[in-house]
Amino acid sequence: MMMTPQRTYRIILIGFGAVGQGFAQILRDQGARIATQTGADLRLVGVATRSRGSVGDPAGINPATLLDALRHDGDLRRLPGSTSHTPHELIATLDADLLIEATATDLQSGEPATSHIRAALARNMHVVTVNKGPAALHLAALRREAAVAGCFFGFEGTVMAGTPALRLALEDLAGCEIREVRGIVNGTTNYILTQMEGGMEYGAALAEAQRLGYAEADPTGDVEGFDAAGKAAIMAAAIMDTPLHPDQVERTGISGITGMAVAEAAAAGERWKLIARVWRDASGVHASVQPTRLPATHPLAGVGGATNALTITTDLLGEVTLIGPGAGGIATGFAILSDILALHRQQ
Repeated sequence: MMMTPQRTYRIILIGFGAVGQGFAQILRDQGARIATQTGADLRLVGVATRSRGSVGDPAGINPATLLDALRHDGDLRRLPGSTSHTPHELIATLDADLLIEATATDLQSGEPATSHIRAALARNMHVVTVNKGPAALHLAALRREAAVAGCFFGFEGTVMAGTPALRLALEDLAGCEIREVRGIVNGTTNYILTQMEGGMEYGAALAEAQRLGYAEADPTGDVEGFDAAGKAAIMAAAIMDTPLHPDQVERTGISGITGMAVAEAAAAGERWKLIARVWRDASGVHASVQPTRLPATHPLAGVGGATNALTITTDLLGEVTLIGPGAGGIATGFAILSDILALHRQQ
């Protein structure tokens, strides 16, 4: 059996929350297999966090050591290579091939993630981001900057986590004219609506989603549709090649949906879903996020719990529906891996 030639990727990871830890878990558990199978030897050389310390080591940082330190100490400050460097200082000083941007999303400014990405591109580093802010607000500009730098810019994880929604549209359906994309792109709201179908009122379903970690203490971004609007803006820019600011996405959340409304829909053979929709017509490209009653026979209507789904309407294939996890540390960590392997295939 022929051995796959290996290429080493020295990686700086900015952000070590659920997604950063999910990626580290993948490297810890599957890194050796991935290197053997694909030839991509993925080596962390820097990790920066906002409040739990930063680490830099050109020789490489064992992901198991990072995860153990976080579990035992709550931060990274006691590790060899611990540093007071900010993310920008790590990017400026470490010799790395790739930046992973996994900090918290800001859909108004896209910061600090956009500045991290631009600093990495200025040093000719490839970039993978799972942060929705830069992709929703500056996708066209960042793609141009990456092209000028001769670098890869991956953002698959910004929509539906590791489920390859963007790659399906941009690569596998590249020969089709895509006329509309619509789907369930926020697992929190889908979970709440599913629980309401079982008889819960909105408040109780939201509290259950918070207890399980699906919803934040302040759930506004999810339940009022801001998260889905950011993803709709990304899909408009990436799939329809038309930049739309998230504020340009017509948006209504689910907080006004009552148990009675859910019951009335069920009696009519329908289900409520929060649907993000991007479509093209004679006047241009448009996007919306709104609660929608779907016939129970529609592929999106049968998607329950925190699962995401997207239906892509094309000229040649008609409707293509993709269903899969849209959140979670491992699922989004896999999105990072899939982008890195897409880069590796281009080398």
